[in-house]
Amino acid sequence: MQQASDFLEETEILFELIKDFTDNEFEQKTFFKNWTINDILVHLHFWNMSAYSSLNEPEQFDKMMKQFLSAVQTGKLRSYENSVVVQRWQAILKLWYGLSKKLANDFLTVDPKLRVKWAGPDMSARTCISARQMETWAHGQAIFDLLGKDRSESDRIKNIVVLGVNAFGWSHQVHQLDVPQSMPLLKLKSPSTIEWIFGEPTNENLIEGDAVEFSQVVAQTRNIADTSLRVVGNSARVWMANAQCFAGPPEMPPERGLRKKLSR
Repeated sequence: MQQASDFLEETEILFELIKDFTDNEFEQKTFFKNWTINDILVHLHFWNMSAYSSLNEPEQFDKMMKQFLSAVQTGKLRSYENSVVVQRWQAILKLWYGLSKKLANDFLTVDPKLRVKWAGPDMSARTCISARQMETWAHGQAIFDLLGKDRSESDRIKNIVVLGVNAFGWSHQVHQLDVPQSMPLLKLKSPSTIEWIFGEPTNENLIEGDAVEFSQVVAQTRNIADTSLRVVGNSARVWMANAQCFAGPPEMPPERGLRKKLSR
């Protein structure tokens, strides 16, 4: 399954960025909710553990999700993640990296259509590992921004684009908005300059531009105003203002200018 290879590539790129960090460097705060790099790795590892259990240990997954839902209801989700994943600094880096490679290998040969359990509705194995890539990419963006670095992008970004397209209805529903009858026409240029088109060509609403920037908007790592995307029509504008390709409660994009890459 290509998506598993893409997830591994995403993991390798983030690992190379921070593999030589000192303890103090792992404590740096990002502009994503003031999470430190330690916080990001704990979160990524926790959900990679969940994906691994969902595929290989369904009973263990059910136990984790029961405790997870209890933590959500009491407003202690972060505390729960930190109680499950107690490692920090180089220890959490190595733990996250090792499981990520194992997870990629396990998903590589499974049927992409295999249904696996999740915190919300069941999903396909393809969607599950694509979501792990999206989370790695999105949370990794906060670290790249903090360090003032550019990430090496490739057409693996299409998996995140597809998640964003598939979440068109969800982006409206989670924000208690009416879902339009049709999705705006989406015309994106991939990192390799291929044009990707989604939606009906006759739609008057249009979103056009860079596939990476579109992914940044749907993953809420950028405000639409901080991109060069061309957005035409009310339906397109509403979607880009509320786009959310991840599960959970409604979230809003960062304020304009907040998540731009810092100069170093």
